[in-house]
Amino acid sequence: MIVDKIKKRENKNIRPTNKVDIPVGKWIKCEACKEILYKENVKENNSVCPLCGHPFRLSSRRRIDQIIDKDTFEEFKLNIDTVNPLGLEDYEHKMKQLRQKTKIEEAVKCGIGEINSIKVVICVMDSNFLMGSMGSVVGEKITYSVEKAIELKLPLIIFCASGGARMQEGIISLMQMAKVTEAIAKFDEAGLLYISVLTDPTYGGVTASFAMLGDIILAEPGAMIGFAGQRVIKQTIGEDLPSGFQTSEFLLEHGFIDKIIERGMLKDTLSNLIKLNTNDGGEK
Repeated sequence: MIVDKIKKRENKNIRPTNKVDIPVGKWIKCEACKEILYKENVKENNSVCPLCGHPFRLSSRRRIDQIIDKDTFEEFKLNIDTVNPLGLEDYEHKMKQLRQKTKIEEAVKCGIGEINSIKVVICVMDSNFLMGSMGSVVGEKITYSVEKAIELKLPLIIFCASGGARMQEGIISLMQMAKVTEAIAKFDEAGLLYISVLTDPTYGGVTASFAMLGDIILAEPGAMIGFAGQRVIKQTIGEDLPSGFQTSEFLLEHGFIDKIIERGMLKDTLSNLIKLNTNDGGEK
């Protein structure tokens, strides 16, 4: 038939209708409810999922913007650099790449700022930088901050987010646990207030030292907190772990932390706790 001999002609100017132009980097997936969310909506909601309430991990810069009064933060400038005691070939290169990517020098930012007009010393660990691991520079920065808080008689707040000690620095990384713990002990002897805020994740040597030494220990909802990982613990004890093991909710139930605070309430909660637990000089 004539119809069978007619050839279909392709129109190369017609674009496929099954493709949708979606701007790159405008959307983010919630790890908890698995929903795809518009990034700006999440940002305006304190980086918390507006559907299920799951808090996304924050950079140290974003955390400081949320907690510290605008234009009051003054970062401590220490003239120290990361060491490579084991002589690992790729460690220094990896550090250089991370600094370019994250725009920060190390896995913690420390300084003085105001929370609702109350002056504090604050340290904020950053999981974007080698999972917030504690090397010699991180330990020294936190120790310096503790000593500065003693000198100025100011409350101390540490936001913890870490995978633990930085194994690229060997025994030197483990020594930071003892160093910071000793500084916290002197801080306590001075009668000053230390508030520890545990965020996701807080693990390893950080949990085993200063993270759990606060006069008041707060945590964000759903934060994973512990020393060893769940797989290691399960293999060691040979038993299944309880539901919700190592979450902030589990730790609150078992008395390891004092309170779980939603991100939108953190700033006011911190300022209220400082007012209730210190006198005009900053002492407890």
